[in-house]
Amino acid sequence: MANVIVNRVAEFLKGFPPFSYLSKEDLELIASNVEINYVEQGEQLFLKGDPAQPHFFIVKEGAIALTENRGGKEEIAEFCDQGDVFGVLALLGKRPYVLNAQASEDSLIYLIPVTVFESILEHNSRVALYFAAGFASGQVVVRQDLSQGQIARKALGNHPRDHSLLIFSDPSIIKISENVLTGSESLSIQEAAKQMSIQEVSSIVIVNDQGFPKGILTDKDLRNRVVAEGVSLNTPVGNLMSSKLIVKKSDASFSDLYLCMIRNRLHHLILTEDGTIHSPVKGIISDHDILLSMGNSPAVLIHALLNTQEVSEMKTIRDRAEQMLRYYLENEVAMDFVASVMTEINDVMISQAKIIAVKKHSKNYSDLQEIKFCFLSLGSEGREEQLLRTDQDNALIYADVPKKLEEKAKEYFLKLGTEIVEILIQCGISPCPGDMMTSNPKWVQPLSVWKEYFSEWILRPTEQALLHASIFFDFRPVAGHFSLSEQLAEHIYLEVHKKQVFLNFLAKNAYLNPAPLGFFKGFIVEKSGEHRDQFDIKSRAMMPLADLARLLTLSHGLVKINNTFKRFEKLAELEPLYSELFIQAGKAYEILMRMRALEGLHHGTNGRYIQPENLGKLQKRLLRNTFSPISELQEIVKIRFQLDYFTK
Repeated sequence: MANVIVNRVAEFLKGFPPFSYLSKEDLELIASNVEINYVEQGEQLFLKGDPAQPHFFIVKEGAIALTENRGGKEEIAEFCDQGDVFGVLALLGKRPYVLNAQASEDSLIYLIPVTVFESILEHNSRVALYFAAGFASGQVVVRQDLSQGQIARKALGNHPRDHSLLIFSDPSIIKISENVLTGSESLSIQEAAKQMSIQEVSSIVIVNDQGFPKGILTDKDLRNRVVAEGVSLNTPVGNLMSSKLIVKKSDASFSDLYLCMIRNRLHHLILTEDGTIHSPVKGIISDHDILLSMGNSPAVLIHALLNTQEVSEMKTIRDRAEQMLRYYLENEVAMDFVASVMTEINDVMISQAKIIAVKKHSKNYSDLQEIKFCFLSLGSEGREEQLLRTDQDNALIYADVPKKLEEKAKEYFLKLGTEIVEILIQCGISPCPGDMMTSNPKWVQPLSVWKEYFSEWILRPTEQALLHASIFFDFRPVAGHFSLSEQLAEHIYLEVHKKQVFLNFLAKNAYLNPAPLGFFKGFIVEKSGEHRDQFDIKSRAMMPLADLARLLTLSHGLVKINNTFKRFEKLAELEPLYSELFIQAGKAYEILMRMRALEGLHHGTNGRYIQPENLGKLQKRLLRNTFSPISELQEIVKIRFQLDYFTK
């Protein structure tokens, strides 16, 4: 009979972390030492300040509320149901309990002896990490939990290993040459070409007497600038080298170097001692070296996009990018890298769509070809955070034209905007349900009108104006003349500076959505409709963080930073007192982005709605922990913008 009970206990335990990470022998050892307790509704297991007991707890059946006294009122800090572990302070330092534990209903509890478990902690790093990350209930949620949680999620996850989609299987296999071929500006083209041939390299870096880079000459330059133009081979390389250099520090991370090459379309990237052109050359990396080592990588996909204007082919390439995205997310590739790569792919796709649109419509509007215009991405794509092909939000801004050309310009740029939207739809990016796209005449306007729009929203912050602010204030130039976007950003800065009370309205809006946990610390889910009983990760968790980041950066007069990660990063720098909170808010947003994208990829949706019951214990805990920065930031906003005294 005893063996039957032990087997039943072991069978139950192995279904929940951290016991699911134990060997069969360790599981049986624990199960054979477990004590089973029945507690009635209202019965107290321990009180705050009580000395730690020689065991911790796991809920077999029922529910346990972990409470604390806040302002004279007993409030629930955590709510534990089946499979939740709590009371782990006995395990982590034998300190007094910091919360009260009371049965919310008749419950069956397993008591796990600490003495039995301590030896397992010593030899099982996955179990130790589970507790270090704060995934067990009953600990005060500290901000370090999010950092540890990201590490733990990676270490505890069981992910497939399809290396065909890896950005690089090992950075060490990428050839970053430290023996760089260099020469002086007076070196002749013939001698430079000869040395390149001897060394079997595709470039020569031109340096001064101190070894600082002055320029670069490549195989492509020799073809296009020398042979094709019939230039004398005795010409000094200084006359033909590319002198607009982008360089990086020699010890920069590979992902940093890689992203730099992708963003700037570089065939060669020079590495220097301090990352400037005022220090010696230390290495060089070529796109050819990267492409040889990568397969289905961002560089390959971007290269393919840049070399096609066939919309069907563009869609196929974007589909391949989604496969790559899935691999990155499941293998815990850093989110800033993932978001940057997907943004770059989306931007190239938009730029190609713009080229196609101009080619199609420009012949009928020859007198407007000198008029500058810029395509803006808005919302999540404007913030460089659109991983999935969710609905598009965009706008088009063009330079003011003489009155006689106004109608013609409006007609032309609307045709361009509509064409771009249609191409993006064909590439799998859904249209905006609210019609905030460049196919809508309202959002295709000259600079002067866009300035009026923003001035009106700031001067009269109605509910509709605040909705527009949450989307349009995150604009980002993607294709065309970026100077128009910069002029608009400068105008917004001046307008906000003149009417600071606008920030109070934004603050009131950002304060409306509390952290999305109910009374018993369950997720607040939709009450009716198509998504009943599902959790809206976008509006209840991600949007509050994005709104708070936007508000706080605007309050510092920053209008050119629109990425949520970068906003929190900058805020941490500007406000040292809250730097840790801002850093953790950025980490929380990263976790939410990853969870939404994975949800969307697994179910073929936009990932917005999640079934809480489908989440594992570890996922639920990680998700709950991301809500903590929301509450703390909202309290700061409430005080800073005097929301108790401010009414709409």
